Amino acid sequence: MSSPVKLSVEKELFLKELDFIQNVIKRMANNSFLIKGWTISLVLIAMLLSKTIMDKLLSLFPCIVFWYLDSYFLQLERCYRKLYNWVIENRPNTNELLFDLNAKQRFGKDVDPIPNIMFSSSNLPFYGVVIALIIFIIILLLVNG
Repeated sequence: MSSPVKLSVEKELFLKELDFIQNVIKRMANNSFLIKGWTISLVLIAMLLSKTIMDKLLSLFPCIVFWYLDSYFLQLERCYRKLYNWVIENRPNTNELLFDLNAKQRFGKDVDPIPNIMFSSSNLPFYGVVIALIIFIIILLLVNG
């Protein structure tokens, strides 16, 4: 039978491990929020400062780059959510991989690849609208030329 001290330490380690994972998930979500803000800012600045239609087309570049980055962080967040669930289910029975936070290596194959996440319902609407607006403005400028 385990002593009360040992059970207390195990519970403390369990809660600390969950806390570490939750903090990583929060950082991934915060990164996504910041990337969306940077996307809007850089695209807007690029559109306002560009003089030619070709320059306006270049505003698609930061949008696509940030779309990829946002999808990457969403993929990582999903890996850490899987790690969190694994710890909840398995930690009471084993100390295997205690405080191993390499979620991408362990669960990367269990989550969607980045291209699928880019076109998921959480990313496509935001970036799709931004890209559609850029294209709409360029078409408007071509027609009114």
